[in-house]
Amino acid sequence: MRRTGSLLTVVLLSAVGVLLLGACGTLRAGSDGAATASEPTALTDPTESTRRQTFAPMGVTAARLADDRRTLDVDVEVPGPGKTCVRDLKAVVTDTSDRTVWVQVTYSAPADGTPRADCRTTATATAKVRLPSPLGHRVLSVDNFTAFTADGADPPHLRLCGELGCHPAPTGCTPASYDQAVTALDVPNHTSRGDEHCDGKWLVFDVSSRMGPACPEGAGPGCGASLDDRWFFRAEKPGWKPIARSTKGGCTDVHAIEPAFPSALCADLPPLKRSN
Repeated sequence: MRRTGSLLTVVLLSAVGVLLLGACGTLRAGSDGAATASEPTALTDPTESTRRQTFAPMGVTAARLADDRRTLDVDVEVPGPGKTCVRDLKAVVTDTSDRTVWVQVTYSAPADGTPRADCRTTATATAKVRLPSPLGHRVLSVDNFTAFTADGADPPHLRLCGELGCHPAPTGCTPASYDQAVTALDVPNHTSRGDEHCDGKWLVFDVSSRMGPACPEGAGPGCGASLDDRWFFRAEKPGWKPIARSTKGGCTDVHAIEPAFPSALCADLPPLKRSN
């Protein structure tokens, strides 16, 4: 009886050992501390779990219309050139009117704010969309900041519009026309324009650009200083073209470059001086 009891004890202990070994790797602690059964965890691609966010492109560079005048390609600047930098690039028509067609371009990218090494530069990508109707003479507005027109363009390309819109004011003796002339000059922002002398074909006006520290005039040395120039223009098809620059009085400097400039517009002009 004593030997039989010892043999039974060994068998029971062996069975318990087998059960414990078979359970290794299949038990995990639950939230309450109890052991619960679980399946083996599969490894996943960490890039697939990255949260993504929708962005607008960093810039819109070109637009083209197919022969049907409705199929539109828009070139945009996006992170790149890695193949995984940008996903879901698309263009959609958001609204239309008698004068404008609005298109929005978007793409998705990781939202963690830390781009991959191959996504820290820019690349050009093309989004395609079909317009509800031919663009015609309407303005195409992409992302509300960039405008194109088919007027004066070389198909299939659309013409990129400037700061004064797709159809700037024609040359003439109007404030809008003078604003167009200022944009043709290499002058700082916030440059002010003086009196204009214009006959529709020729134009002259003074411009004043603030110089020195940003402070109220008279508040200290250099406050209120400005640099004044006089510009002369000739009307051409694209707009006013600057032809001469001077600070002298009269017509001497402009006539040295363009003798046809009318003396009636410049003979009585006083010389300019730096103000401070």
